[in-house]
Amino acid sequence: MFRSIKNYFNKKKLKDNKYLFLFDEPNDEEYVCFDCETTGLNPKKDDIVSIGAVIIKNNTIVSSKKFVKFVKPKTKLQADAIKIHHIRVCDLEDAEDINTVIEEFLEFIGNRTLVGYFLEFDIAMINKYVKPKLGITLPNKTLEVSAIYHDYKIEIIPQGHIDLRFNTIMSELQIPSLGKHDAYNDAIMTSMIFIKLKNLPKVKIN
Repeated sequence: MFRSIKNYFNKKKLKDNKYLFLFDEPNDEEYVCFDCETTGLNPKKDDIVSIGAVIIKNNTIVSSKKFVKFVKPKTKLQADAIKIHHIRVCDLEDAEDINTVIEEFLEFIGNRTLVGYFLEFDIAMINKYVKPKLGITLPNKTLEVSAIYHDYKIEIIPQGHIDLRFNTIMSELQIPSLGKHDAYNDAIMTSMIFIKLKNLPKVKIN
């Protein structure tokens, strides 16, 4: 209900009717799982350096449709961020402008429900560029895999501590690691988590 009300007003603020498709009712069997790599962990100050996304359709990762883009940031890459994603300044020499990448990303996701791990951060990073451009934030429905996992585990161990770290969830669900942590691989692994959870008994995806 809250999302419907928010999107009602969001739609009125849309600057470009070309993007009205973002407000269409999503297909229940199609999702986009995505991940961003950034210059740091502050959406207000830091920039995106890479976006990786895949489409999930009928419990299958559509490998023929993927979104992998590198972006030239305006802010400096922080050392802590480089340690995580291993993207250096020299790796971004041929990277694209964020405005072009955001337009292509919006076309890629369409009206699909967005899936991710620590998704609130990734959405905030995308909205940093979407809001000035379109006058709105992303209207898409979102699903956080760690929240779905938490709800699943709390039914099994109601009084227990639930470890929501990415690698722990992967291990618990017996999902193989792809090794390298970049935006695309993280999107693939998060997709596998989502599909596994989605098909477990008693797990409800709202």
